[in-house]
Amino acid sequence: MTHIQACLFDLDGVLVDTAKYHYLAWKRLANELGFDFTEQDNERLKGVSRMASLDILLSIGKLTLSEAKKQELAARKNDWYVESISQMDHTEILPGALVFLQACRDNGLKTALGSASKNAMTILNNTGLIPYFDAIIDGTRTSSAKPDPEVFILGAQELNVSPERCVVFEDAEAGIEAARRACMSCIGIGSPTTLSQADFVIASLADMTVERLKQLEQA
Repeated sequence: MTHIQACLFDLDGVLVDTAKYHYLAWKRLANELGFDFTEQDNERLKGVSRMASLDILLSIGKLTLSEAKKQELAARKNDWYVESISQMDHTEILPGALVFLQACRDNGLKTALGSASKNAMTILNNTGLIPYFDAIIDGTRTSSAKPDPEVFILGAQELNVSPERCVVFEDAEAGIEAARRACMSCIGIGSPTTLSQADFVIASLADMTVERLKQLEQA
């Protein structure tokens, strides 16, 4: 039986929802280029890098642009996104997140953030989440994106906890795979169908308690 000592959290879709701001920025870019970009189109961009997302968007608009122009458009989209997240506050923390983070700390569990976002610190500052973490690993500290396990391995190292004593909370397939490759337990947040590789799946952190972690220890 493995005793859980640390919880590692993805940011977007687990603690806050910034996906809507990505969508609005991409939609604005498409509209400026003369075509529409729907929420259904946006589903194709989940877990995809910024430049690959731009390629998908341009294919929808049937546009072929130079590499220099693409870099310019990607930067413009990111500026709009950063402008949006700079307006965020604590009201955008997802249901149950604060309660569970506090419960982890009250029960002596270490906590880390493991996010690919280079804008994670802006979001954490604006929502007041920084004090809830013993370690913060974001996109400025990693060289490989999920499903590479780098972000979670770095988190465990900084917490000084062995991977098999860590549990990851993730809402994306690539994140679940990264946790598996890091030899960590993993709880999915979202659809049981999509996140079938997780140890178990919950709708949100509102459904999570420290007691439920014992299910992993008995597995």
